[in-house]
Amino acid sequence: MTLALNKLLTVSDPRILVGHGSADDAGVLQIDESLALVNTVDLLAPIVDDAYDFGYIAAVNCLSDIYAMGGDPLVALNVVGWPPGMDPEILGDVLKGSQEAVLEAGAFVLGGHTFQDDEIRYGLAVTGRIDPRKIFSNAGAKVGDDLVLTKPLGTGTVVSCTISRGAAPPGMFQETLDVMKTSNGSASRAMRKFDAHACTDVTGFGFLGHSWELAQGSEVGLEFSAKALPTFPGVRDLIREGIVDGSHKMNMNSFQQGVRLESGDPLDETMLYSSETSGGLIIAVDPGDTEAMLDALKEEGLEKAALVGKVVDDHPGVVRLLP
Repeated sequence: MTLALNKLLTVSDPRILVGHGSADDAGVLQIDESLALVNTVDLLAPIVDDAYDFGYIAAVNCLSDIYAMGGDPLVALNVVGWPPGMDPEILGDVLKGSQEAVLEAGAFVLGGHTFQDDEIRYGLAVTGRIDPRKIFSNAGAKVGDDLVLTKPLGTGTVVSCTISRGAAPPGMFQETLDVMKTSNGSASRAMRKFDAHACTDVTGFGFLGHSWELAQGSEVGLEFSAKALPTFPGVRDLIREGIVDGSHKMNMNSFQQGVRLESGDPLDETMLYSSETSGGLIIAVDPGDTEAMLDALKEEGLEKAALVGKVVDDHPGVVRLLP
């Protein structure tokens, strides 16, 4: 992907506050002193059998990039890859789930684009508004910041179990589904009340991949405590049984040069390189505000939000996982 982006022209314009030159969650274009537009697009293959739930989760996942930057969504466009001959009723349920998630976010679906594909693909192109003076990019983390994670990890493993076995253990799938359908909007709004400096969401590149992008963008080191990371109960047991998210090896090959796994648990590699669908936010916050932010997140229903690490200066661009 990096080689492909290297072929793009370098465009210099003072209105471009965040562009493709960084690994940020969305691009930002300034309109005036107090207003900028934040833009993103994402596309997913089905991760659950229920069409409505898939559409809802896909929308929440797409909206998350806007929230990770500190913005609020305004409008969205459907992006649909649909196999010829597939029942259009199924598509209707996907679109209904997505539209309801977008409406709940205070935004609107205005239309979209459909193309033929061998498999179902669905996502959104989203435009939001953001204060250009309060952008939470991957480049803002400061040495000494605490690192807060707002949702538990393990969706990739649970989804893989459901696909490979037909069902995850009792209760585990429903808990995972509920978390995937939980918007990052409330977490983003809580973050903006405190002295936070940087943010990213945890999605396809997994926890370690997105952490590495934050370390690279901010030119700092990140240290995480393995025992502090919130996970879904039973996820490690699934990994021991051989349930592995298909993306973990690709993510490991892409990011391992900047990751040091020193936790002593070999399961951490599989779990933390696995993709997360509609995962939580990693927030770099001044330590004086950490406790209050965690209280605010838990008041919003994010009971597993946790202090998971620290921003350090002794290994810039490197992520370390400690015991």
